[in-house]
Amino acid sequence: MKQIYIRSIIVMMFLAVNVTLFAKNYDITVTSDPEGAVVYLNGVVVSNTTPCVLSLDKKTVTKTMIFKFEKEGYKTKSMTVSYTKNELKYKPMVFCKMEKKQNPNAVRTSDPTVTVGQSRQRVDRSNPGTTDMEKTILRWFFDSDPRGARIYYRVISNVPNEVKNTNETYLTTTPLEETRGFNIIGLTYDNSRNVTIEIKVSKRGYEDQVKRFNVRQALDQQEISGFFELVPKDTPQSKALETNN
Repeated sequence: MKQIYIRSIIVMMFLAVNVTLFAKNYDITVTSDPEGAVVYLNGVVVSNTTPCVLSLDKKTVTKTMIFKFEKEGYKTKSMTVSYTKNELKYKPMVFCKMEKKQNPNAVRTSDPTVTVGQSRQRVDRSNPGTTDMEKTILRWFFDSDPRGARIYYRVISNVPNEVKNTNETYLTTTPLEETRGFNIIGLTYDNSRNVTIEIKVSKRGYEDQVKRFNVRQALDQQEISGFFELVPKDTPQSKALETNN
């Protein structure tokens, strides 16, 4: 009888250990102020409203995650989140405080992202260094799975008489997280809506991926960020990617 009891305990312990080893999902609570925001995770919609509880697999939560919150009447906001395995055990919470959009019909006395008078300033690209926008500092964050991809960027301008197009410039490899400026000659807050930053990531054995970011939006959010899920070459996904491009 005693041996049967001991065997039962051993079996129960074995099952408990296996349940722990094979448990792959972690719960993360996501909320916002105000509630009712659409939630994106690494560019994919994961909830149509807040608050919500996301059950995420181990592969996702043990890497850097980029959450984006959207709600009508409020500014879109992105947040970069990372957790340790110990923090994930306690069901962490992601909270986003959202800001209301300004009334476009309201009289604008100042702009929080630019100095007074800069929003209407016009320049010529041959006369650089005269605007605050050329020296604006904001947060850059780019990551990829797998990491170690080379990051390139270039400027695409629809106002070439003010801001010129540039060739690709190599930055570094993923992950990239730093504070730096655009250093775009001739950039003003007014013409920034007509300027785009193109980010390309490249890694041997994987398809190149490109994303484009509007400079006006980046200036308003004070950051430019993105996550690239790299696709190995010669796979159905890579062929679909080539077709879309």
